[in-house]
Amino acid sequence: MMKKFSENEKKSLIKVLKQRFEENQHRHKGTNWNDVEVRLINQPDKLWSLNEMEISGGEPDVIGFDKDEKAFIFCDCSAESPTGRRSLCYDHQALESRKKHKPEDSAVNMASKMKIEILNEEQYGYLQSLESFDTKTSSWLKTPDKIRELGGAIFGDFRFGRVFCYHNGADSYYAARGFRGFVKV
Repeated sequence: MMKKFSENEKKSLIKVLKQRFEENQHRHKGTNWNDVEVRLINQPDKLWSLNEMEISGGEPDVIGFDKDEKAFIFCDCSAESPTGRRSLCYDHQALESRKKHKPEDSAVNMASKMKIEILNEEQYGYLQSLESFDTKTSSWLKTPDKIRELGGAIFGDFRFGRVFCYHNGADSYYAARGFRGFVKV
């Protein structure tokens, strides 16, 4: 269920997104802000999702363009895993399997509520090629079904000058692990 999102809030968010876009040209070389803004204005549901990313600490920015879908890709570009999306297990099944000390939610549930997608390993690697993210935190990544069926989930971070992807029990959660998402506009 989408919360109310006023016109003033929309304008304020577009202003924040524009400023971030202009300050981080290396993430989207050759992309024109006016083209992005037109799509944002014409897709209020996507703007709502971007606002959810923003208020949870994701600092979304354009990182590419999907030629097949003809859509700009916005991704969480906060230096560390978004602060409002940490201490989460991987998915609902993992959340329900915990008998003690359950986290408040799971990464998959929260992403679904925000109407965004969790990054997979390839997307996470691409994001890391733009600049270094998660140097002190880690982010859950979309986990292949075969790994998930065995009770595991994967996450990534950036240490020692390179990207690492690891595994953990899907029901685990840590104060320094959240998730990064993306939305196409």
